[in-house]
Amino acid sequence: MNLESVLNVNSTTIMWDLPVVTDQTVIANRPDIVLHRKGEKACPLIDIAILDDSNINTKETEKLSKYKDLENEVSRTWKGRTEIVPVTIGALETIT
Repeated sequence: MNLESVLNVNSTTIMWDLPVVTDQTVIANRPDIVLHRKGEKACPLIDIAILDDSNINTKETEKLSKYKDLENEVSRTWKGRTEIVPVTIGALETIT
């Protein structure tokens, strides 16, 4: 594990640029940012995209679908609630 890609603050671990390790193999296992909030038993999986304004809704739906298996597996393995948070930003500053 690259220590430069993990930050521990109180009961929260922030990971970026790392695959998420789970009990089962998941193909899409590398969201941009993972916040493992141990005290709250919560783990948002954040994936960011910057693209053409016309494709924002399509890309957001794609990200939700892409990480669905990882969301389920992290929730089961780490015994907490998991949420996919797609952050899509348009080239002309459109944000969903």
